[in-house]
Amino acid sequence: MRRKSIFVLLGLLLAFTVACTNKKSVNPLANVGSKQPDKVLFDRAMDAMKHNRFDVARMTLQTLINTYPDSEFIARAKLAVADSWYAEGGTTALQQAEIEYKDFRTFFPNMPEAAEAQLKVANIHYEQMEKPDRDYTHAMRAEEEYRALIQEYPDSKLVPQAKQRLREVQEVLADREFGIGKFYFSRLAYPAAIARLKTLVDRYPLYSGADQALYLLGQSYEAEINTVRKNPRGGEVVKARMIDDLTKDAAAAYAKIITRYPAMDRALDAKARLEALHQPVPRPTRAALEQNKKEVASRHEEGTIANMLGNFEKHPDVALASHYGEPTMVDPAPTNPRDVVGKVAAAAMGGTAGDEKIGVVTTNGTAAPNQPTPRSDAPAAPADSAAAPADQPATTAAAEFRPSVADPNELKPNVEADPNALPPLQQSNQLDNGGGLQSAPSAGATKTEEMADISSSKKKKKKGLAKLNPF
Repeated sequence: MRRKSIFVLLGLLLAFTVACTNKKSVNPLANVGSKQPDKVLFDRAMDAMKHNRFDVARMTLQTLINTYPDSEFIARAKLAVADSWYAEGGTTALQQAEIEYKDFRTFFPNMPEAAEAQLKVANIHYEQMEKPDRDYTHAMRAEEEYRALIQEYPDSKLVPQAKQRLREVQEVLADREFGIGKFYFSRLAYPAAIARLKTLVDRYPLYSGADQALYLLGQSYEAEINTVRKNPRGGEVVKARMIDDLTKDAAAAYAKIITRYPAMDRALDAKARLEALHQPVPRPTRAALEQNKKEVASRHEEGTIANMLGNFEKHPDVALASHYGEPTMVDPAPTNPRDVVGKVAAAAMGGTAGDEKIGVVTTNGTAAPNQPTPRSDAPAAPADSAAAPADQPATTAAAEFRPSVADPNELKPNVEADPNALPPLQQSNQLDNGGGLQSAPSAGATKTEEMADISSSKKKKKKGLAKLNPF
């Protein structure tokens, strides 16, 4: 018994000794929230950014990236560097932020934060976007970047936000195109106006003034009809072909207002113009009517005070941008003024726009071999002849059938027409503030002098406040 008691005592002593030894080896700071050094650096950088010490934050993050290249905080640190530049603001800082965001997408393309980085790049240009009548570089860049986000990250939760921003950017770009088209129309440059307006309605169908653009496009075609009708050169057969082709184009523009934008203001005006041109009036589908109603209802108009204050802001007003419908993701081919003139000339020759060639063209639409390039001051050949003589240079269709710009009276639309001609325009080429058309004032010496100056390559000197007009 005594020997067993000694062994039990020795066992208890040994167990106590081992327990005391293990207790000394336990880290007393193990449960006090100790952190790894890379996490400490990251937290310090985030605290510095919170207090707007962006330089300190970037230096701390760069230390983390260089010292611990295998850290789990590397991706977050690189994104935080870009965020620090973005939060700092300013032109130079935003440019550096764009570079950092694109670097992040290059190194970490599969992370969920890559879509966020792409959205930040697009927002950088969106925030620097200017009004439609000013520099549109940032608007174009913003459109490209938002499209890239939607196409490359279709499953991202940021896609709805990117689509709405894209609609707003396209509203600004469309407003710019419409302003240029109105300017060309007011200067009687109808082919250039047609090219701008047709490109606008094809590229930006969600534009809040799409019906106005289509109506002005139809008016431009009708003005071309009057120009052709009053041209003393060319035979009646050729003029009839050109007028028929231009009438179809004008009718197509008016018909699109009724079929695509039946709930907008110009629908009734388009119907009246189709009836005046003796063209069929289409009926809109129920789906098109509902879609256009939703587009109109989704737009927001600013109040009077907001409009007044908007004149002093650099950022454009995007309240009229639609919140419904899919934005355009791929731009269609733009319309060129040369294509407009070529189409009219091809119609005069009884062909199509594809048959008209740039250069020397005969009346049957084929290139004349070994013929010199026609001059603008060369006499025009009779238009009603079947073909040009072999020893006479053929003239281009545009030079033969378009009026001479040296005579300002031939550029005036809405002049007296023949009894058998199409009904004249009810409106003139003067625009009111709402985009509509007003009655044309009587032409006098001032108007004649202005038109003569338009046709000349020498620019007219501006006086007074007109010097501020960039055009």
